[in-house]
Amino acid sequence: MPVFDSVTDPASPASAVSTAAVIEIPASASCFEIEGLSLAYGDTPALENLTLRVPRQRVTAFIGPSGCGKTTLLRALNRLHDLNDEVRRQGHIHLEGQEIHAPEVEVAELRRRVGMVFQTPNPFPMSIYENVAFGLRLQAPLKKRQRDEMIEWALRSAALWDEVKDRLHDSAWSLSGGQQQRLVIARTLAVEPEVLLLDEPASALDPISTLKIEELIRSLKSRLTLILVTHNMQQAARVSDYTAFLHAGELVEYAATDALFTNPRLAQTENYITGRMV
Repeated sequence: MPVFDSVTDPASPASAVSTAAVIEIPASASCFEIEGLSLAYGDTPALENLTLRVPRQRVTAFIGPSGCGKTTLLRALNRLHDLNDEVRRQGHIHLEGQEIHAPEVEVAELRRRVGMVFQTPNPFPMSIYENVAFGLRLQAPLKKRQRDEMIEWALRSAALWDEVKDRLHDSAWSLSGGQQQRLVIARTLAVEPEVLLLDEPASALDPISTLKIEELIRSLKSRLTLILVTHNMQQAARVSDYTAFLHAGELVEYAATDALFTNPRLAQTENYITGRMV
């Protein structure tokens, strides 16, 4: 897939709805298309008129100061905000051309297609094997051999198989923090999602575990679309192909990661990545 590094000009459709500097990614190469998305918690706005496309089988990072709307945007992509009656939303989110809020969309199936890994590892209080098998058991019945093969595949995909293959029936809570996070990723991968949302997946981990998570993110993009929320700009620069900078609920700049970090178009972006704005 080619890298798209052109930026919308003032006459383009994207800039007609936003003053942000936004990269132009063709619809045919996009996994998500977000159009005029605004979201509020009661009377408190969290996102304001966001429009961007997320490229398929790439890593896209959302960066910005605390409270800028990064995690709010991430959770909107698999409708986690449906769990909060106070949330009000306007605009559209399309996944592979389909509006995710359309009446015919089953939320459970959407969340299978768009898996999510949270900041703190959350393995279930059961064995390593049963953690990965959990989602598989909720789908069509599998023979034990098929299930075993899927579990091994998921653990290998999460770079964890060699560390746990002789202890699959031990408690998941016996694993280290970094291993638990990779187990959660394996559990998510087992149901074969199209997209993996990652909300600060390494923020609670030591440097060695963080490195393994970053290596895993890079390895997965050959078959998944990954969207990463991070406060760590060095991490965004290391693992992502595209980066969106948000501030106060608005999209400020969205570009290929190398371009955004080395030659940002807007002074506000430069001030943030150089530490002059917090």
